[in-house]
Amino acid sequence: MGDVSPASLPPILLVLGDEELLATRAVSEAVARARAVDPDADVREYQAGSVAVGEIDEMLSPSLFGGRRVLVLRSGQDARKDLSAALLAYAKNPDPDVQLVVLHLGGGKGKAFADGLRSAGATVVSAAKLKGHRERVAFVRDEIRRHGGKCADDAAEALIAAVGNDLRELAAACSQLVADTDGRIDAETVSRYYRGRVEVTGFTVADATMVGDVPGALEALRWALHVGVDPVPIADALADGVRTVARVASAGRGSAYQLASSLGMPAWKIERAQRQGRGWTPEGLVQAMRAAAECNAAVKGGADDRAYALERAVFSVAAARQGGAR
Repeated sequence: MGDVSPASLPPILLVLGDEELLATRAVSEAVARARAVDPDADVREYQAGSVAVGEIDEMLSPSLFGGRRVLVLRSGQDARKDLSAALLAYAKNPDPDVQLVVLHLGGGKGKAFADGLRSAGATVVSAAKLKGHRERVAFVRDEIRRHGGKCADDAAEALIAAVGNDLRELAAACSQLVADTDGRIDAETVSRYYRGRVEVTGFTVADATMVGDVPGALEALRWALHVGVDPVPIADALADGVRTVARVASAGRGSAYQLASSLGMPAWKIERAQRQGRGWTPEGLVQAMRAAAECNAAVKGGADDRAYALERAVFSVAAARQGGAR
């Protein structure tokens, strides 16, 4: 954390957005910085919708015993009028020994409260959900940089392809990669590190199913289950494969690079979906989506034989493709 001066700690911190990882990280970093200044800092958390104004007033009022305090107010969008009025009044002349951290989802609910804190000079930290592929690539690059490593876009894209879009899993993967390598991450590093995992994920099953290769899909499925891959991500991958082909097909003609921005997908994924989409009709894709949804419900609903549910889905999706072929 290095040297942290009290003057560098913003008295009001507004964490705006609904991405849990980013919001949690913002709070953790604020607390860590406060404790770097004062190891005995008093940290307390409240829910804005249930805390009484009196409790907050007591925490924000000057302390007889001195010491730094951090007040974390979660779900700021749920603050009642009396609480938001009291906090906005406090924000005009905050105590330098107190740091108020307000988490707010950033939507229309409680917007006046968030806007008032911003107008009063609050430091704003964005915790908004990442909207597209480019933002996730930037997130991966920043994560690796945070851990002292370095990577290019192609390596970040390879990691997203291997791990998925969940920010917590991506953050953990970035940390692990830097810890297990010299920190210079390229696409080959990711491929080498995740090769064993990628070869037995549900994406292999989904890719074979979408092109009608039933024997290949069943072989990949049985191997994945044999080595311990959980059925849930396999069902998710199959559903994602159908959805991706349907989205790309409905986007009309165009190069993968032209469609990448509007669809929020990397060009390589669009190219793959365009190849897989040959031979599919809209009716066939509707049938396939229904089969994938039934599989998801069975697998996640605790079906007695989840392997059978997955095998049945492979046959059903492939049949939808064959049945809908022109």
